[in-house]
Amino acid sequence: MPGCVGSTRRVSGKGSMDKPNFVIIFTDDQGYADVGCFGAKDFKTPNLDRMAAEGVRFTDFYAAAASCTPSRAALMTGCYPQRVGLPYVIGPKAEIGINSEEQTIAEILKPRGYATACYGKWHLGHHPQFLPTRHGFDDYFGLPYSNDMWPNHPTNKSFPDLPLIEGEKILEYNPDQTKLTTWYTERAVKFIETNKNRPFFLYLPHSMAHVPLYVSDKFKGKSKQGLYGDVIMEIDWSVGQILSTLERLGIDKRTLVIFTSDNGPWLSYGDHGGSAKPLREGKGTTFDGGQREPTIMRWSGTIPPVQVCKEPVSAMDILPTFANLAGAKLPTHRIDGKDIWPLMSGQRGAKSPHEALFYYRGWALEAVRSGKWKLHLPHGYRTLAGRKGGTGGMPVKYEQGKIGMALFDLTNDIGEQHDVSAEHPEVVERLLSLADRMRDDIGDSKKKMTGKGRRPPGRI
Repeated sequence: MPGCVGSTRRVSGKGSMDKPNFVIIFTDDQGYADVGCFGAKDFKTPNLDRMAAEGVRFTDFYAAAASCTPSRAALMTGCYPQRVGLPYVIGPKAEIGINSEEQTIAEILKPRGYATACYGKWHLGHHPQFLPTRHGFDDYFGLPYSNDMWPNHPTNKSFPDLPLIEGEKILEYNPDQTKLTTWYTERAVKFIETNKNRPFFLYLPHSMAHVPLYVSDKFKGKSKQGLYGDVIMEIDWSVGQILSTLERLGIDKRTLVIFTSDNGPWLSYGDHGGSAKPLREGKGTTFDGGQREPTIMRWSGTIPPVQVCKEPVSAMDILPTFANLAGAKLPTHRIDGKDIWPLMSGQRGAKSPHEALFYYRGWALEAVRSGKWKLHLPHGYRTLAGRKGGTGGMPVKYEQGKIGMALFDLTNDIGEQHDVSAEHPEVVERLLSLADRMRDDIGDSKKKMTGKGRRPPGRI
């Protein structure tokens, strides 16, 4: 069975030009089911649905972590966050960030003549040496970390004032968050217009739909799912603004647009969180609800329309894929991502380039996926255990769950409910061997192993 189904059109080469434009739209805490074509019912996402109809929808695309900082570190560097020393969320008091020795997507594209910009949430360190402008981006505007890390947090009042940054200068503290999505989008549109005649890389990491939720007046009350639905509809509007700008300028056939999210929904926030259905659990866990993301890729005239790709791939794969398409050099140090252009372009019979994907929480290895098989190693996890989440922006407390060694066939059991390890001991043995190999490389705190392939984070 082919990895991608839909159009049978064959695409050869790297696309319609040597140095295409790249756009990554990266949302925050958006659940697997929070896009129309992935199952959303109480709000509409016409622009994202259009992207899927005109491109490829990935059903098994994974963030490399189930929380903000490590997921973003993996996207930017093409590495597991453990490899680059950023396995945990970092906050306003942190003295670490992305190491200057790491190479971001922006940094590998700059030598090829790309204009680069980041508008939105960075979360790879807020000190000047860690900001986007020190890591390959010509322009930056946004929040240096999560929008809830401010004095108005519902349960933690110790956060300092939240800075809004332009370049490396703080413009103001505690900005009006109802305007964030609009501000980011307006900057993105202007950047595209300014650089329409040269190759560019636009990274648009929205602060939404991370709590606290805010939406502009033009989308308030628009959905049947309350504030969360309104927020997603405004994000969809932002996607539409990007697509229409590319078309108006006549450069959509030169531009690859990728939409995905950093991790699954924050279920404890209930009506202010999203949905990962039919996946199990959500943000902060290594079940698929925590890391499998709604992902769509569009490149008009190059990626065939109406494709669905079911092969397991990762956000880490974006960096090496962009490098291939742009003719850029890969980092000299080791990365974990693989070129997935054959899957994106609908090449018949294309398969995932990964023998396995690994799921860490912090420094602990908790699961391994190879093909349709996913093996959970014994670990604890946070869960609502069937209870409803909070209301009105107030979270409820998680309970602590436990899972032993368990093997799931994700093709037939997408919700990770039925352990089939007893029926497939040879699969368990193979995946355990893969886990041991990964532990030797980047470690596993449960086994008190540090690994040989870790690199340090940056420090002030």
